[in-house]
Amino acid sequence: MDFPPTIPTSFVPHPASSTPRRFHSDLTGAFGFLAYAILSIVFVLALGVFFYGRILTADQSAKDAALAKAESNIDPATVDSFVRLRDRLASGETLLANHIAFSGFFTLLGAILPATVQFTSLHLSVSDSGVVRLEGSGIAKSFNALAAASTAFAHDGRIKNAIFSNIVVRARDNSVSFALVATLDPKIVAFSP
Repeated sequence: MDFPPTIPTSFVPHPASSTPRRFHSDLTGAFGFLAYAILSIVFVLALGVFFYGRILTADQSAKDAALAKAESNIDPATVDSFVRLRDRLASGETLLANHIAFSGFFTLLGAILPATVQFTSLHLSVSDSGVVRLEGSGIAKSFNALAAASTAFAHDGRIKNAIFSNIVVRARDNSVSFALVATLDPKIVAFSP
């Protein structure tokens, strides 16, 4: 029998020491170790949460008992007096918030009105909507003094829509009588302690 020349008819095995070694790492063992480590951490955390829940439950029970004891020591008469005091303070605050004090307006009027202009009558009224209205009449030493008063009102801005009417110049001393209608900024008539 003839064999093709490419297939050897015999061979000699190589010794085991001459074959190259392959390093084989066991990843299964590393993953197992990691899984056991995570399982241990989760177990410790679960125990911690369990015991912390027990501590919180005991703490809540103690606080509930303390609250029940404090509630039993409350005197109903003292509570009623505190409620009455709170109601009186609230009504006093409401009264003060709605209180109108014209002293701020008179201080402003004394500061910005020229000395040569004086009022002979003033009427201040507050509408239900909170608009403060000023109506008055007066005498100015001259027309220029009245114009200075009008300019002072316009520059200050707290006396708004000032309309001077019924202007009469007296021939004997050149004094001017007038009537005034205006609205006031609510802040200058509001009470402030």
